[in-house]
Amino acid sequence: MQYDSRELDRRLEKLKVLVVDDEPFMRKVVRTLLTGMGVRNIVEAHDGMHGLDAIRREQPDVVILDWSMPGLDGPAFVRMVRSPQTFPMPDIPIIMLTGHGERAKVIEAIEIGVNEFLLKPVSTKSLRDRMAAVLLNPRPNIRSGQYYGPAPRKLVDIHRDEDDSKTLIYLN
Repeated sequence: MQYDSRELDRRLEKLKVLVVDDEPFMRKVVRTLLTGMGVRNIVEAHDGMHGLDAIRREQPDVVILDWSMPGLDGPAFVRMVRSPQTFPMPDIPIIMLTGHGERAKVIEAIEIGVNEFLLKPVSTKSLRDRMAAVLLNPRPNIRSGQYYGPAPRKLVDIHRDEDDSKTLIYLN
């Protein structure tokens, strides 16, 4: 992903990020990665319900969310946030950070309105790239039937690599 690194650094310094994860160690890891990228304002929540409260109270710019949590899990959290008729910040960018990389989970994340998807263990580069995507190249939120969330990426081209595998090229 190509982006203006200086512009991203400037945006990260002013950003407020909410990290919602039931594991204290994982919250610490994400906090360390974000701090290393220049984010100075980080709010944490240990479960989905406290995460919803933190959005209402703190009004963060981005949410980094775990999939599996007791009580209100990540998918249920996203469905509640992406309810413009009942939730005050339905357009907030959500990055799902999870150890569940199964195809069905990725598809579900897209279908419920997650902006970006990251697998644990996470690297600074991959988190920075996802932050750049939601900050520097945001997709507008749309309503389509029951769906409310980021507009899907548009498929631009399909071509065959030399080994005859398909490569999909997306326009963000």
